[in-house]
Amino acid sequence: MRNQWRIIRYLYSLLLFLSLLLSDCAALDTIYADQSIKDGDTIVSNGKMFEMGFFSPGKSKNRYLGIWYKKISICTVVWVANRETPITDKSGMFKVSSDGNLVILSGGNTTVWSSNSLVSGRSNKPAVVVQLLDTGNIVVWERVKNSTNKKLIWQSFDYPGDTFLPGMKFGKDLVTGIEWSMTSWKSPDDPSIGAYSNALDTNGYPQCFGWQDQVLISRLGPWDGLGFSGVPIDKANPIYSSEFVVSEKEIYHKYELISSVIQRRVLTSDGRTRILHWIERIQDWIVYGDFKVDNCDLYAVCGPYGICSIDKHPPCTCMEGFEPRNPKEWDVSDWSSGCKRTTPLNCGDGFRKITGVKVPDTRKSWYNVSMTLVKCQLACRMNCACTAYANLDISDGGSGCLLWFEELIDIREYAEDHNVYIRMSGSEFADHQSDSNRRRKLVLSISSAALLLCVIAYACRKRNKNLQMQDQGDMEYALDKKNTSVQTQLLGDIPFISLYKVAKATTNFSECNKIGEGGFGPVYKGVLEDGQEVAVKRLSDTSQQGIDEFKNELISISKLQHRNLIKLLGYCIHRNETILIYEYMANKSLDSIIFDETRSSMLDWPQRFGIIHGIARGILYLHQDSRLQIIHRDLKAGNILLDGDMNPKISDFGLARKFEGHDCIAKTKKVVGTYGYISPEYAVHGRFSIKSDVFSFGVLVLEIVSGKKNREFSHEDHSDNLLGHAWRLHKQGRSTELMCASLHASCVIPEANIRSRKHAN
Repeated sequence: MRNQWRIIRYLYSLLLFLSLLLSDCAALDTIYADQSIKDGDTIVSNGKMFEMGFFSPGKSKNRYLGIWYKKISICTVVWVANRETPITDKSGMFKVSSDGNLVILSGGNTTVWSSNSLVSGRSNKPAVVVQLLDTGNIVVWERVKNSTNKKLIWQSFDYPGDTFLPGMKFGKDLVTGIEWSMTSWKSPDDPSIGAYSNALDTNGYPQCFGWQDQVLISRLGPWDGLGFSGVPIDKANPIYSSEFVVSEKEIYHKYELISSVIQRRVLTSDGRTRILHWIERIQDWIVYGDFKVDNCDLYAVCGPYGICSIDKHPPCTCMEGFEPRNPKEWDVSDWSSGCKRTTPLNCGDGFRKITGVKVPDTRKSWYNVSMTLVKCQLACRMNCACTAYANLDISDGGSGCLLWFEELIDIREYAEDHNVYIRMSGSEFADHQSDSNRRRKLVLSISSAALLLCVIAYACRKRNKNLQMQDQGDMEYALDKKNTSVQTQLLGDIPFISLYKVAKATTNFSECNKIGEGGFGPVYKGVLEDGQEVAVKRLSDTSQQGIDEFKNELISISKLQHRNLIKLLGYCIHRNETILIYEYMANKSLDSIIFDETRSSMLDWPQRFGIIHGIARGILYLHQDSRLQIIHRDLKAGNILLDGDMNPKISDFGLARKFEGHDCIAKTKKVVGTYGYISPEYAVHGRFSIKSDVFSFGVLVLEIVSGKKNREFSHEDHSDNLLGHAWRLHKQGRSTELMCASLHASCVIPEANIRSRKHAN
């Protein structure tokens, strides 16, 4: 009996020991609230991939809480908690508070580090669990009551150090503001933050930069759909896959292993960013890839418009069509000043394709993920500030649009199929098609079309002559109904252009050539037979304007000649078609720039001030200096057009009226124009004079300076429109606050104050 009791007690003790052992094994990767681990204790991830505890790096005796590989013989630390606050002895303790905060204590009660991951908004004590995952991520979970679900409230992956592990995000959370970046150790013996850092810059199209303190030293080209431009090791491979995400909430790069290789990316204390693989056979890490290959990877080593090639000596050359900005500096191997154009640009110039290069710096770029390359070229061509364009994504045939608006910088030769199209002067622009190809195409075109041309040439000439005669007759009939004298007047001053020629110039009024639409109707870009670019304004069937406004514009503008007024080149009437042909304005209307957040930021104070002056000169000419004194009656941002040099020109004289005498006042029952620009006496009583245009000009000035529309303006402190808000600021001596934020750097405040007082008076 006594022996039986001994056996029972032995079995009970054994079972108790086994249960405790199994309990410890089950909780090997987990710490619960109010639990702690001391220096010398560790926790290990479930798959025994990573271990967390206190360690001393290299030859140092300082103690840090860190995470390292468990299965690797060389102690390789991937994350450190208290980088800046080491413990000088082995009194360290890692603890999880009941509210989910992780703390490191020294000497039992001195806090040296905290995660600041408190669970808020709970009246009762939350159920908190800390777990080390096989990814190397230490996470804090809040277990939801009466559920198997758990909520993530903190993770070490949000606070990287010098190591970038698979599954980590590198970029920025746009909601919380958290930035996932890399910072080097000071030395192999000191994990505190060193001189080097890698971060994702989200200005323009996102790209990765390497910094030494505050100095930019390297750049990975932007993500092109396959990898980072200029980084051959990041392309598709059987070891890992990469992705790049741009959304409203976050922008980040991430990679995942697709093989059994153990890999990490590390920013070393000497500034090298390397991809390392663990080789079990030799029990050591090997360098799989280095993001800095040679001196051409130094940021902007060849300056603007310079191309670096490590296979050439010297490595820096200028792009075709460019020359060294400072030849003496280039002679002594200082290329930082870069290159300049050999021929100045004109807005209407073409583009030269360059390939086999790393995409230039995109911090001052604009991008659209859905535009085609054709529309991308059109967007760049229409904006004279655009210096180059390219596809955003080169995978699957290419998609998206990337535009540059400043000098192109940090370019190197690289075997890549990412084409960049650079704006070039017409005299420098080269058609890369060979002479032999051109001759073959010419011969084929002539031989295939000769017979057909011979057959239809006579018929076409006869038809065109008849069509022009019919156009002329329709025009005479339409104008004759109103005023026969006007007909003679118009025929002598403004060229008539047949509908056939207008349709040919606009590719039969193709939607691809449509550049805008106003109250008169749609406007198309066209090219006449002599190569002149024109804007074709076509009266719409639904337009409230008609032959009266058409005739009025012809009469008005044919007698007006001023550099700040649009130039009418011709007109056409054919049956129901009523068309005006103007000089082409490369930068379209003023409203398309000042009310567009992206384009408005590129318009500095001197440019805006020049536009205001140009409009004022045009109005002064209309009111005082022209043979016909004109009240425009529809001055607004949409009727101010900008040429390639951003010179303003007043357009749309369909509502204009002649007057005599400076103080002459007319009255009408029909108020025309655009609300928000119409003066009060005109809107209420129908009285208009030159003061009506002056009022509209004042609204224009406020819109140009503020970048806001008068009628759509709103303010949280009052319900005034833009005019009322400007008057409030003026009375308080705060007029400069009306300026949009993009003008603060370029505006001369005393000049702005002087102008604002003059306008107020």
